[in-house]
Amino acid sequence: MIFCVEDDDSIRELMVYALRASGYSVMGLPNAAGLWEQLRKEKPELILLDIMLPDEDGISILKKLRSYPQTSEVPVIMATAKGTEFDKVIGLDLGADDYLAKPFGMMEMVSRVKAVLRRVSHTAPSPVLRYRRIELNEASHRVSVEGRPVELTVKEYELLRLFLKNPGVAFTRENLLSAVWESEFQGETRTVDVHIATLRTKLGPAGEAIKTLRGVGYRLEEQA
Repeated sequence: MIFCVEDDDSIRELMVYALRASGYSVMGLPNAAGLWEQLRKEKPELILLDIMLPDEDGISILKKLRSYPQTSEVPVIMATAKGTEFDKVIGLDLGADDYLAKPFGMMEMVSRVKAVLRRVSHTAPSPVLRYRRIELNEASHRVSVEGRPVELTVKEYELLRLFLKNPGVAFTRENLLSAVWESEFQGETRTVDVHIATLRTKLGPAGEAIKTLRGVGYRLEEQA
């Protein structure tokens, strides 16, 4: 799935049409709010992101995408009507994978999308994370312990994936709220404790590797 974030209806419809005609699954989104809402439901293969949006600029969105573990590696192609060297440099420095200056042709856009996806597919890390008896497959979103399937909620899955990617790293409850829940989440940090407790229970003895750090938060033990 490709997310196409563009506030101009006519341009967005053209982009979506061209990508679908090229065989891609595409969702057109008119603003940042629509993007954040959809990201809570699924992770895209690539995001086409306009810099000039009505509710939040593309540079700010890109910074957030790169700071969240669940979207940090999603390819992003920036598009802007400004076409200035400054915007291009800032976007690329912040982790954009490519850049389109408006007005651009639809075939050029499709070509850039193909090139980025081809590049990412050649450099993508293994989708399987392993830690002692735990195995998490990022491609299928399946988790198992010693081959036994473990059913996790979305938040439990994201917590486990964050720990598996960062063994030995101490996370405060606030860190976990920001990384796994949306940054504007206003709930109690007790929410983290409840999810960690259920995650440990579902993982069985393997869950004991997630340690509580008094006065700090949680950490997954480093593998011996």
